Amino acid sequence: MHELGIASSVLQAVKTEAARHAGTRPSKVGIRIGELAAIDQDSLRFCFDAITRETEFESLQLEIELCPRRHRCCDCAHEFVVQDYNFRCPQCASLDTQCISGDELELAFLEVEEYGTCTAGTKSTE
Repeated sequence: MHELGIASSVLQAVKTEAARHAGTRPSKVGIRIGELAAIDQDSLRFCFDAITRETEFESLQLEIELCPRRHRCCDCAHEFVVQDYNFRCPQCASLDTQCISGDELELAFLEVEEYGTCTAGTKSTE
């Protein structure tokens, strides 16, 4: 199950980035996964939840964006989403197309919350 290794790598990236920004706490991490990456989304979520359980990252949310397979036509440069393994360009009908996305596995974003003192209910000095 390579999803456990991926979940561990995502968490390590979060830890590394969090260490660079003192006074913050990671709240959400987003990753992009291409449909060709052969990663099971449910398994990845399960593994991520398992390795963050009962840690300081237990409340960290994992957001997954699935990216479809996209091709570019070598004849007319039209870009399109491949559906049902049909690689023919919908604009010019050429079969001379090239895969340009769909194999991604990347960290997309990290949302953090800043630690701070609460000022609710205090009087303003202005």
